[in-house]
Amino acid sequence: MARNCASGILWLLVLGLLGQGPAFSQARPELGIQEKLGNTIPKDLTIYDENGNSVTVGSLLGKPTILTFVYYRCPGICSPLLTELSRVVDKMNMEPGIDYRILTLSFDPREGPELARGKKESYLSALKRTVDPSFWRFTTADSLTILALTDAAGFYFKEDGNDFVHAGALIILSPEGKITRYMNGIQYLPFDVNMALIEAGEGKVGPTIAKILKFCYAYDPEARTYALNITRIGGILTVLIVGVLLYVFVLRPRRKLPEGKVTYGKSV
Repeated sequence: MARNCASGILWLLVLGLLGQGPAFSQARPELGIQEKLGNTIPKDLTIYDENGNSVTVGSLLGKPTILTFVYYRCPGICSPLLTELSRVVDKMNMEPGIDYRILTLSFDPREGPELARGKKESYLSALKRTVDPSFWRFTTADSLTILALTDAAGFYFKEDGNDFVHAGALIILSPEGKITRYMNGIQYLPFDVNMALIEAGEGKVGPTIAKILKFCYAYDPEARTYALNITRIGGILTVLIVGVLLYVFVLRPRRKLPEGKVTYGKSV
């Protein structure tokens, strides 16, 4: 009975660290990215393309898709992210529009199609390869639609005066809109993006290193990057120590003494 109880306690502690236990449910972060691998983004929501046409999210999918959340006036990481994505498009051997698509959505409801159209022209003109312009859509939406889409994708941001504090990432979707991979940051290897899109086309959900590292790192809104989370690391170490002690003193099988051995002055 004691051994079963100890096993249960250890298992609950482990689940708590992973955010799966009932007593340790994973809280919605204020900022950063909470990976929701396997979730399907709402495809029936209406957004506006760079020409001002209302379209559903689902109508812009149908192929493996790179989803990016930015705002077009961003003075920070949005432009470097989109510039890097343009570089990756030129480097990959997959054919834009045929093998995959890109969907960029502004999470600032004050931005409209005219600004989106200007950004699209800028980034498409920077590409070295010839592409079908429809492969990369620059879109806008109202505030409720933005919140529904960003929450479904686990992308969380915060207003900061006239701007926003937010993280950067490529979110890879299957043709059906299922989230299959996250690629965090603003620098990407073309090979990694290429493989992520191939796997998305097959519907394969792949965990990222960031999925593991996020237990040790927290998003720092001041530096707009991820910083070491000492409190969380301390919790992990505590659970490991408790687990070792439980194993040593409760769970580890007791050795049976060989016959004929003398214990406490008596022959066994």
